[in-house]
Amino acid sequence: MLVKTYGSTVQGVNATIVTVEISVAAGVNFFIVGLPDNAVKESHHRIEAALKHHGYKIPGKRIVVNMAPANIRKEGSAYDLTIAVGILAATGQMEGGNAGRFMIMGEVSLDGGLQAIRGALPIAIRAREAGFEGFILPRVNAREAAVVDKLKVYGVDNIRQVIDFFNGKTELTPVSVDTQAVFLSQTEDFAFDFSEVRGQDNIKRAFEVSAAGGHNVLLIGPPGSGKTMLAKRLPGILPPPTLQEALETTKIHSVAGKLENHTSLLAVRPFRSPHHTVSDVALVGGGSYPQPGEISLAHNGVLFLDELPEFKRTVLEVLRQPLEDRVMTVNRARFSAEYPAGFMLVASMNPCPCGFYNHPEKECLCAPGLVQKYLNRISGPLLDRIDIHIEVTPVPFNELSLTKPTEKSRTIRDRVVKARAIQAARYKNSQGIYCNAQIQAKQMHDVCRIDSAGSLLLKTAMEKLDLSARAYDRILKVSRTIADLGNSDPIKAEHLAEAIHYRSLDRRDWAVV
Repeated sequence: MLVKTYGSTVQGVNATIVTVEISVAAGVNFFIVGLPDNAVKESHHRIEAALKHHGYKIPGKRIVVNMAPANIRKEGSAYDLTIAVGILAATGQMEGGNAGRFMIMGEVSLDGGLQAIRGALPIAIRAREAGFEGFILPRVNAREAAVVDKLKVYGVDNIRQVIDFFNGKTELTPVSVDTQAVFLSQTEDFAFDFSEVRGQDNIKRAFEVSAAGGHNVLLIGPPGSGKTMLAKRLPGILPPPTLQEALETTKIHSVAGKLENHTSLLAVRPFRSPHHTVSDVALVGGGSYPQPGEISLAHNGVLFLDELPEFKRTVLEVLRQPLEDRVMTVNRARFSAEYPAGFMLVASMNPCPCGFYNHPEKECLCAPGLVQKYLNRISGPLLDRIDIHIEVTPVPFNELSLTKPTEKSRTIRDRVVKARAIQAARYKNSQGIYCNAQIQAKQMHDVCRIDSAGSLLLKTAMEKLDLSARAYDRILKVSRTIADLGNSDPIKAEHLAEAIHYRSLDRRDWAVV
């Protein structure tokens, strides 16, 4: 007898349907074909123990399990339930007439319990597109999959519930999630707030400009000056994600197995902070079992690289392409995967190996030339993709001890949202451009026009401060954002002056001891 059940495999962040064909004939042996990995092959033993625990068995016949399409590698243990249902239906131990109408996924424990799977959300999306009536999966993943409308999602705890459902002995209740309500309930859920920060008003302002224009930021300052503390509060002033962005973020974290059990939707922009010992694959994605890296997990949010010069140069250089293209393509000998990578880069660094170059009180102990050598660990092309360089100085005690309330993140975010609305209207006809940081060179003349006074100020600043040529475009982009925050159509001299202040590392004498 031949029975077909359906599962799915995830490639990149999208799912592909896998047809599991079960053939039972005279003979003895059990075969799984269709390019399965070891975890799939081992399902035979898990299924056998689980069925025996509930009074069923794998009969002593020749059973062939084919997983099509056979040219795609099947990985992981999530096909256990798909195969088990097919075997029971093919051997007449369960009514299997309706099994083909459902997507079925789940890892089976030896006692028949079901363990969590990865990628439930993209699988549910694919099941709806393919016209399946429902999706049967472990209960811990049910709320995640139930975000998808027009698809019945059944969360189950063990294989016995699935058998009884197909035999008509019990009814399963579809899991329901009010996606809009969940989304709205989480958009204000932040662990950190700028009102908790004393002093550092110039850094808060720099972050406001960064959030308003989508600009990447580099913080330079001595240890203990508050660089990490400030960076953690940036997501709280970014514009709230749209529902579509929240779904994109949830898909990526679902594929990577980073969602907590019973989580339905990630409605807060992610903040990822990998350690400087991170490997290329962990940052980019891929591996023996392909999954998104830190770059993609930061999609629609912030990627924070603390102690930037301490990262391996090869790791840092892989950032250049996704910063431009907002997508991470992983090409390997056996597979190719594409992961979204639209993130804001925030990095921090000490100004020198000892950490006290340009410190207002402590003396730098580094030898001549060592400051520049330390800075040279970061390549020019990467620095060229960072619009704002800002120096962070320690907060004096008299500011730390102040108890008066400071501006909340929500207040700052309101100004950021207004500035983003101006940009959305400006770039509504420009494909792939959503904020000032993404302006192309051909648009610079029209978008970032400056008057004669501003032109003279910029010329004087570049000559007096000995700014490099690459600073010119960055200053114009940032000044455009500052003007938008001030609801000003023309870029004025004061906007340019503030933008010039945010280009510390472009001053050729910055690292001269």
